[in-house]
Amino acid sequence: MEKYRFVWNNRLGISLPVLDHDWDDYAESERVHIVEQWETIRGTIPDRIIALEQQIQTRQAQLYEEDDFEVSCSLNYDIAELASRINDLHIWYRINQEIESRRHS
Repeated sequence: MEKYRFVWNNRLGISLPVLDHDWDDYAESERVHIVEQWETIRGTIPDRIIALEQQIQTRQAQLYEEDDFEVSCSLNYDIAELASRINDLHIWYRINQEIESRRHS
């Protein structure tokens, strides 16, 4: 029976860890494996953020030129959603620091 897995998150464009137990309940070898997998995924987050920032810039440029109120509202919504994804990716990026500090304690 799997105690952990990584599941693809379409919204963020990365796989996220799903841990079925408390961190301290995993064997040291499992913790090392989880951290190694997460480090590989975590390394893709900056590029993912850059891609989302480029999408925001594109929509902001469209918004600047847009005269239709409903289209402007839709563009603003899209920008806010993309910014929310970036925020979530920043949070996930920092997760590694918490895992590492637990691993070494």
